Amino acid sequence: MTSVRWDPAQYLRYADERTRPLHDLLSRVPALPCGPGPVVLDIGCGPGNSTAVLRGRWPGARITGIDSSPEMLAIARAEGEPNADYLLADAAGYDPAPAAPDLIVSNSTLHWLPGHRELLPRWAAALRPGASLAFQVPGNFDAPSHTLLAGLARSARWAGALGPAGERVGVHSPAEYLETLAAADCTVDVWETTYSTLLPGPDPVLDWTKGTALRPVLTRLTDPADRERFTAEYAALLREAYPSGPYGTVFPFRRIFAVATRR
Repeated sequence: MTSVRWDPAQYLRYADERTRPLHDLLSRVPALPCGPGPVVLDIGCGPGNSTAVLRGRWPGARITGIDSSPEMLAIARAEGEPNADYLLADAAGYDPAPAAPDLIVSNSTLHWLPGHRELLPRWAAALRPGASLAFQVPGNFDAPSHTLLAGLARSARWAGALGPAGERVGVHSPAEYLETLAAADCTVDVWETTYSTLLPGPDPVLDWTKGTALRPVLTRLTDPADRERFTAEYAALLREAYPSGPYGTVFPFRRIFAVATRR
């Protein structure tokens, strides 16, 4: 995650669509134990769009946004929630225990962290009794947007240039998350949803992935000509997999959600 170069403007082109799962996640978070002034950690806060949602839900909270991208944090500090603290840190190594949080939120971040399932018991143990851990991750790694990208990156033409950037990141099944969090002495609510998103314009799925899944490849390909060639090949594959219709391109967007409350 720390090696990826992020483009906040590209990510925020679909801010509403990317933030909608967070609203659905937070709607299932129970009352926080600290009442009017809870301590809330936004791990993987990106450009601050998630932090603003947290402020709207808990106006009196002491919120800290944590992210490993200086580019994302620069936007969060300049344009995001003004009454939040922001911390540059790698989520995999960050220890939430000293903050004694009433809520830990991770919005579309954990899938970037290899072995992230092992993080969850440590995060759950950092919670106060009655506090919650809430996260959502993409569940569409078997969708064409991801399988075509992975296949192209591992092809003979591109494997040498991309190396580890061509490796797929991933998530666990809902049942595995439930088992992990239940074993961490939590009551657990896990579910999944597929959003059918209508994307406008030419090559909209390519434009979407430029903000997220395509970032490791774009980071690795420093030659502009290589970037253009790769994205052209990928765009052609996406146009076949996601044909444009009269009202735009339908893009299924599956998410996995979990809310764990410490007993």
